[in-house]
Amino acid sequence: MSAPFEERSGLVPCVTAWGRWYQTLEEVFIEVQVPPGTRAKDVCCSLQSRHIALSVRGREVLQGKLFDSTITDEGTWTLEDRKLIRIVLMKTNRDAGNCWTSLLENEYAADPWVQDQMQRKLTLERFQREASSKNNPGFDFSGAEISGNYSKGGPDFSSLEK
Repeated sequence: MSAPFEERSGLVPCVTAWGRWYQTLEEVFIEVQVPPGTRAKDVCCSLQSRHIALSVRGREVLQGKLFDSTITDEGTWTLEDRKLIRIVLMKTNRDAGNCWTSLLENEYAADPWVQDQMQRKLTLERFQREASSKNNPGFDFSGAEISGNYSKGGPDFSSLEK
């Protein structure tokens, strides 16, 4: 029996001055380190389809136009252990070809190696979902390596006959 594909296994983070961000096929995760003892009332977070604004204790931490659109009503933020803000954004476009190369349009870009690793992970995630959606539990891509042309989500196998 194959193990289910864990979206966050082998996550590929892009490290920033304030924390890090990473993505799956469906979501973008943002983790912001804040001063210990931060309370929820110290946090001001605005999540819109293409814009994010975060300030802590009146100091702007993150603000700008997102790389791509998100579903506004499904974006959330939480304060964990009074020292970490975790923001989860739901991507509007959820295919493997939609690998965000930066968090904001002109800021927090992943370096080329990280971008490559992110795209590989999203492509493997797509392959695993396609295999499991076709009731084919014999395929397990969770430990797979990928090489070749996987940009834009890799080849499309959806039209192949069984």
